Amino acid sequence: MIQCKDCEFCQIEPDGRRNFTCDPFTNIKEPECLAKWQLIRLDMLLATHQGMLNWQGKLAPLQDKIIKYMQREINELDETESWKLDPDEEEEEEPEDTF
Repeated sequence: MIQCKDCEFCQIEPDGRRNFTCDPFTNIKEPECLAKWQLIRLDMLLATHQGMLNWQGKLAPLQDKIIKYMQREINELDETESWKLDPDEEEEEEPEDTF
């Protein structure tokens, strides 16, 4: 099995990062390359998910404040319109049309 650093589809940047130009559908060299490629993709997916969770963690307090503000506004709106409805008074029933 060849190592990725020896493969023609692996390029190592001066800062040590590795760029893989291999494509599992067209130019993969060995079966083990497919497993490595899947691990790399899985690692990228996990890193993206962790970043999204961190971002949501930062936004959670702001989201809570917005929800509380909206609830307060809705309650105030309900209170200001409560004068229109008299709770003691029963709703008048509409007369039924008889033909």
